[in-house]
Amino acid sequence: MVLAWCHQAYGLPYLNYTYAHKSFKHWYFDIRDNSAFPRKVQIKVQIKVQSWFNHGSATSKRTNPVRVRWCVVTPQLSLTVLVDNTTLTDRYFGGEPGLSLLIETEGKKILFDTGYSDLFLQNAAKRGISLLDLDMVVLSHGHLDHSGGLFPLIRHMTRSIIEGIPVKKPLLVAHPWCFYPRPKFPVPDTGTVLSEQDLSRFFDVCTTTAPRYLTPNLVFLGEIERNFDYEQTDPGVRKILMPDGSVKEDHILDDSALAFRTGEELVIVTGCSHAGICNIVEQARSVCGEQRVIDIIGGLHLLKPSTVRLKKTGEYLRNLQLKSLHACHCTSLSSKIVLAGYCPVQEVGAGLKLEW
Repeated sequence: MVLAWCHQAYGLPYLNYTYAHKSFKHWYFDIRDNSAFPRKVQIKVQIKVQSWFNHGSATSKRTNPVRVRWCVVTPQLSLTVLVDNTTLTDRYFGGEPGLSLLIETEGKKILFDTGYSDLFLQNAAKRGISLLDLDMVVLSHGHLDHSGGLFPLIRHMTRSIIEGIPVKKPLLVAHPWCFYPRPKFPVPDTGTVLSEQDLSRFFDVCTTTAPRYLTPNLVFLGEIERNFDYEQTDPGVRKILMPDGSVKEDHILDDSALAFRTGEELVIVTGCSHAGICNIVEQARSVCGEQRVIDIIGGLHLLKPSTVRLKKTGEYLRNLQLKSLHACHCTSLSSKIVLAGYCPVQEVGAGLKLEW
């Protein structure tokens, strides 16, 4: 194994690295310094002065570590906002009442929700991003402002196949109730419209109520346990049509989220948080076995929350000691203002790119 000590860079301490593999002029290593990062974190080291090859092969063990001048940390998780209700100043992307996020991590390209229309495709094209090589599409829940882009995506894939452009068949991950019809008077269906059977012709569909790891550190949380009384809501006129033909009140049990484990810290990605953001965080902590949460991005479904719910949510988030709260989509301006008194709320809009 090739060992090296890296000078402090970008706030990192001196670290011990173990050789992983070579790519042109760059070398990739896994952090083994438990005091800094208890879990493996891939980073990229470019050697500026010394050479690794004084003698022997690249995989031979060296007793004297080489000192590297500087290193660049490759983010573990990259997230690009393709669709949100808002846009950013001087960034010329479109916005709509919906959500779509592109996640890239651990060699996988994952589309989380598709917004309401084909806008996510337009904004991706403006950013120079291809969505023909997606490994996965994940739906937070079945509402049309998160699943409406499925048909435009299918059309985009089909056109490309006809033109001989390579297209990867993605895995589609969702709760099984995600594809059930959802009448909400006077609208006949506020759900995905496309059935699971329809979608299975274009995607490898995986429905699950249990948590499912998409990569070694990114997990789909499955059906969220709902334990906080102040996050319980009345379904009102919302209904869901079950496969046996029965109609039930729609408590949006298919609402889920993603959690990414970075070291001993979690980043949580939500769609609408119909299950309640506090419930989602607790599920993420339980599934991942980590308590520290550093960031939350996504909709919090705090459009017109009660004073009690907003206060208790704010107190819960404050106790998390978040580094950032990227509340967007279905989080009203007034709710963001109140939450900013509890934790560091950050701006979100179409075109935003975040890295952890």
